[in-house]
Amino acid sequence: MADDLDFSKPAAPKPAAPAPAAQAPLYIPAVARAFFESAGKEETVPQGTVFFAENEKASRLLLKRDKMYYLVSGRVALLAKGRQIGEPRVGEIFGEMAAISDSPRSASAVAQTECRVISLDDKGFTAALSKKPEFALMMLGTMIVRLRGMIAKLSGIPSAGELKESRVFDKSLMASLQSGLGEQALVRYDKGKIIMVAGQAGALMYIVVEGRVAISIRGATIDRVGPGGIFGEMALVDQSPRAANAVAESDCALLAVNRNVFLNLVRTTPTFGISLLSAMAERLRNTAAALN
Repeated sequence: MADDLDFSKPAAPKPAAPAPAAQAPLYIPAVARAFFESAGKEETVPQGTVFFAENEKASRLLLKRDKMYYLVSGRVALLAKGRQIGEPRVGEIFGEMAAISDSPRSASAVAQTECRVISLDDKGFTAALSKKPEFALMMLGTMIVRLRGMIAKLSGIPSAGELKESRVFDKSLMASLQSGLGEQALVRYDKGKIIMVAGQAGALMYIVVEGRVAISIRGATIDRVGPGGIFGEMALVDQSPRAANAVAESDCALLAVNRNVFLNLVRTTPTFGISLLSAMAERLRNTAAALN
C-alpha cells in the first residue's frame, strides 16, 4: 500500500485493455450457399438475361417471378428507373425482398456477363428453410440492422390516421402457436398500459391474440398491431435495446415469447420464419418509402 502512495516512483504501467472481440459478420456467404444448394439447382445463364423486371409482381402461376438467386460467378446489375443502383457480389443473394413478400420488384436484375446462379422459387424456399433454419435468423439479423439504421434517420413519420393494422400470422398459424405455446404464454394488458419502452433491454416478443397495440417512436405512432401481428421481435434477434414504445390501445391478450422459444420456432416451424421474413421485408419497404 505504501508503494502505491510513493509518487517519487514511476507509476506502474497499467495492463493493456483487452481488444474488443471481433463482431461476427451478419451475412455469411457459406450459410447462404448451403441454404440455396439444399433445395435449388445451379445453372448457367447467358449475358443479357433479365432475371426479373422492375415493378414485376410475384405470382403463384409464374414461379419465375417468385425466385431469389445466389450468385456463384459473373456480374449482375440491379437497375431502377433506367439507372444502376447496385451490383451483388459473388457469394451474395439478390431478389429476396420481393420473393419473401407480396410486393412488386423494386428493381430489375440483368446479367452483365455469363453467370452461374442458384435459384429458389416459393416451394424451394420453404423446403430449404425446413432444412437450414439458420438462414432465416441470418436474414432477419441483416434486415433488422438496416431497419434500425432507417429508423434513426426518420424525420417524417406517418400520422396515426394513415396507418393500417398490421398482421403477420394467418388464423391457421395463430391457432397452432396458441396451442403449442399454451396458457402459460398468455399475458393480458388493460387499455392504456405500457408494454415496452424504447431503450430498454428486450427479453420477450409478443404476438397479439386479441385487441390492438400502438407502436410509437419519439411520440409518433408508426404502427398499429392487431390479432396475428407481432412486435418486439427485433430485440430478440439482434439482442439490442428496444427501438420503439408499445402501449395497449385496447384491452389486449398477447402471447409472450422468450428468445429460446423464438429460436426453436424458427428452427422447427418454417411458416413461422417465412412469415417473419415477409413482415420484415414489408417494414423495410415502408420505412424506406417514408425516408424518400
